[in-house]
Amino acid sequence: MDLNKIKNRLESLNQDNKPKSREKKDYTLTYWKPKQEGKYQIRFVPSKINKENPFQEIFMHYGVGKYPIVALTNWGEKDPIVDFTKKLRESGDSENWKLSKKLDPKMRIFSPVVVRGEEDKGVRLFEFSKTIYLELLSIADDEDYGDFTDVVQGFDFVITANKVQDRLGFNLSLRPKPKQTPLSEDASQVESWLVNQPLLLEERFKYTYDKLKEELQSFLSDGNDEDDIVSEAPVAADDDSTVVKEEKKFSLSTQGAPKESKSKEFDDMFEDDGDDDLPF
Repeated sequence: MDLNKIKNRLESLNQDNKPKSREKKDYTLTYWKPKQEGKYQIRFVPSKINKENPFQEIFMHYGVGKYPIVALTNWGEKDPIVDFTKKLRESGDSENWKLSKKLDPKMRIFSPVVVRGEEDKGVRLFEFSKTIYLELLSIADDEDYGDFTDVVQGFDFVITANKVQDRLGFNLSLRPKPKQTPLSEDASQVESWLVNQPLLLEERFKYTYDKLKEELQSFLSDGNDEDDIVSEAPVAADDDSTVVKEEKKFSLSTQGAPKESKSKEFDDMFEDDGDDDLPF
């Protein structure tokens, strides 16, 4: 037996077992949003995954975890938070109904854009609210404007970011530039931008059903006793401000139901009832 080889192999295996530092990713090359108050000029780019529609609708859970969570329904899968909100509505309890409204996934829209003055960063994903989405759809539907993503005869938009009192983030407004301009004078750059785009659902972390259920249970039971659930539920994200939280008290018990441990009651709500239909 060669003890030196054994020693070297042992050191090698121990080194492999040491936790490796995760390589930090520069998300400013994937996503774009205003960092401060002011005006920004952007150009919406035809989407690589759907050339007929530059907008991708994604449903997000806010306030359940430390960061927004992409709902599993975006992948066509069952989602425990969506299942849970359905059970809350079925309970007939008004407080549970309020909680279900807060836990409902909120629609956010993403679109590939090029930011003027930052063309070297390539195409990035711009996330915005339903309010901005409706404005963009109205402009696209107006014959006087036409296809603003056209690489030759399209036009830019000016995004204005304003701070909102007592909230993180900004309120956004937009207006189209009146002059038609090409996406770029460089044909090779245009070709590159049409091909090299981040893919949203590949960029976002995907929870398993069980892991997302754990996040929900932790959110509901954090700092509560056996009979009551205190939750920090997000305010509906109907504008472009970062969601803020408010504290409310909710009960999972339905009227007339025997009191059980909240842990068991929570698990019972996820028992298969034979309904595989997604709520949206």
